[in-house]
Amino acid sequence: MTRPVLSVLAGALALLLAAGSLDAQARARAIGLAPGVFTPGRHNAITDVPGVRVGHATIAEGDSLRTGVTAIVPHGGDLFRDRVPAALHVGNGFGKLLGVTQLRELGEIETPIVLTCTLCIWQAGDALAQWMLARPENANVRSINPVVGETNDGGLNTTRARPGIAAAVARALAVADSGPVAEGSVGAGHGTIMFGWKGGMGTASRRLPASLGGHTIGVLVQGNYGGVLQMAGVPIGQLLGRYAFQRNVAPGAGGGRPPGDAGAERGDGSCMIVIATDAPLLARNLERLGARAIMGLARTGSSASNGSGDYVLAFSSSPRVRRTPDATVSTNDELGNEAMSALFQAVTEATEEALYNALLMATPVSTRATTVRPLPRDSVQVLLRARGVGR
Repeated sequence: MTRPVLSVLAGALALLLAAGSLDAQARARAIGLAPGVFTPGRHNAITDVPGVRVGHATIAEGDSLRTGVTAIVPHGGDLFRDRVPAALHVGNGFGKLLGVTQLRELGEIETPIVLTCTLCIWQAGDALAQWMLARPENANVRSINPVVGETNDGGLNTTRARPGIAAAVARALAVADSGPVAEGSVGAGHGTIMFGWKGGMGTASRRLPASLGGHTIGVLVQGNYGGVLQMAGVPIGQLLGRYAFQRNVAPGAGGGRPPGDAGAERGDGSCMIVIATDAPLLARNLERLGARAIMGLARTGSSASNGSGDYVLAFSSSPRVRRTPDATVSTNDELGNEAMSALFQAVTEATEEALYNALLMATPVSTRATTVRPLPRDSVQVLLRARGVGR
């Protein structure tokens, strides 16, 4: 970094932080953050993948309940009999993921995917199973494998209380839609925190050009993790004075907590990442796709700390690769390995952008104990511009 850039950053930050800048929501592209080379779909959301729907239900009750549920529905048909191929990639396994053993064994899912809080997954799983069993076409079904992921929103939510989760699952499924997806402090992201600022739900998509297959990749994230925030390679966390291990390495470390530390010293937390694509892929290449999503997570400054549960669920909604539970022979029209590289690039880009959106679209959330505020957008824009990024 050159001396002129340092001077610009120092002066701009002094003015902005003195003014306590805190701005309205804005998606990453609104401030010029557009990772990668591929073009987003119509909504720049996971719902750009045909048939995929998303619904949120937010729980904000009294002075301490700040949680929720987000549901991802792979297609509009009979999910139990028209199953989508799916896979799991684990970046770091400090977490609880319901339904994972059957998913890995069979390489498919038979229910929607639900995201919620850490201690809510069993209630959410039961509610999702009840929702599936209540459908008329499932009147004779005797086994169901609900898939439920989580992050720990205990910094803002009285997570042991767990009220209303079953009803929230039903609401999220009822409102699931294929249009634009709400982001920030909604649904399963209502109580989450990222890098010491308010986190939440984020989404993005990429559409490959026809010469590369024309397929769409969509990503939805539940961001609740830490580390050393960077955006487009700019060390935003360090420049704003809030980052993991700050109390150990900042000037004056050892003499008390440095300003802005926010208790995120170890970068702990979790991130759930859900990938949908209309590319015809089976579990093996879906797992490879999930591994590349972790690269997008890393670009934001996460190092997947010991206390972080970083899980990627990937599925293909393509009718060409769906399965029926009673099939004795499976024949699929799957993409070959040589077609995967463009999809790898697309999912890395979309994951990075979805995580930026989760941060930038968040709104303040308060409890009786604390208020967690979003990343200050004006400050971020100044820092990005000083490096020739953004607008």
